[in-house]
Amino acid sequence: MASIALKNVSKSFGGREVIASLDLQIERGELVVFVGPSGCGKSTLLRLIAGLEDVSSGEVLIDGRDATMLPPAWRGLSMVFQSYALYPHMTVRENIAFPLKMAKRDKETIQRKVNDAARVLNLQDYLDRKPRELSGGQRQRVAIGRAIVREPVAFLFDEPLSNLDAALRVNMRMEIAALHRQLGATTIYVTHDQIEAMTLADRIVVLNAGRVEQIGSPLELYRRPATLFVAGFIGSPRMNFLDGAEASRHGAATVGIRPEHVSLSASDGRWQGKVSLAEHLGSDTFVHVEVAGLGTIAARAPGDLDVRHGETLWVTPDESCLHRFDEQGRALAA
Repeated sequence: MASIALKNVSKSFGGREVIASLDLQIERGELVVFVGPSGCGKSTLLRLIAGLEDVSSGEVLIDGRDATMLPPAWRGLSMVFQSYALYPHMTVRENIAFPLKMAKRDKETIQRKVNDAARVLNLQDYLDRKPRELSGGQRQRVAIGRAIVREPVAFLFDEPLSNLDAALRVNMRMEIAALHRQLGATTIYVTHDQIEAMTLADRIVVLNAGRVEQIGSPLELYRRPATLFVAGFIGSPRMNFLDGAEASRHGAATVGIRPEHVSLSASDGRWQGKVSLAEHLGSDTFVHVEVAGLGTIAARAPGDLDVRHGETLWVTPDESCLHRFDEQGRALAA
């Protein structure tokens, strides 16, 4: 497995900058997730690493070797796309073996590598099936198997779970995490889903409009967001934000409080409001309370809490857990 470094890398299309100059070091065996909203540049950044797009400036280093001008095939990377891109007329065995046949590997090596990949991905019973006979999750595992047999120095995943339903996404997240632990492979994973990022990553790179907002472990970003954007993007439901007089009282332009740090009471508290929505999710209930002058405040409560639309509740934030931000949206020191 290889380390990957970006040095002053930027990308522009027709004079429009889509990736601002950035530096990034990804260590061997690390799983790094690029996350951000649509159009933030995360897939473009992945394509710059893969060599599918040319950098406008800067260097891409793979294990310390300058790969900036190398074509994709010479970089030793394997990419798994959102689309499975399987050959419909080929069996699973043939699809996984395809890159090895293109590389003119001998039959014995091909058979061994395909069988090894199938065992890792629990595809042994499906090797003679065609893609149309597989579920979406199984097809994605075949696409991953095709990447594994190449024995790349790093894996690049570009929103690989976007086409799956909610239950399959959860299962595939677990499978990808287990695969990473088993292979110890350097992995870069692109997603717009902050839950995927939080559950998979060793480190997360949060992108916004082509710029890096923050880099850190999932818990670092959750506990200490460096900007208003990160605070609102990481966490579900999103952080509550208050401005105006309430923020000024804490010496900030904006203050944020996560739903789990907001308590509810039927008798007393800081602010009084009416329930606009109660999301009953089993183990948790997320209660949205409309407070005059402040807007909607979301609070996390026990799953068995019985509240109804229009009910009056008191809302109280834990002020020791407030996040403060200045006029530019940067976090202020505690």
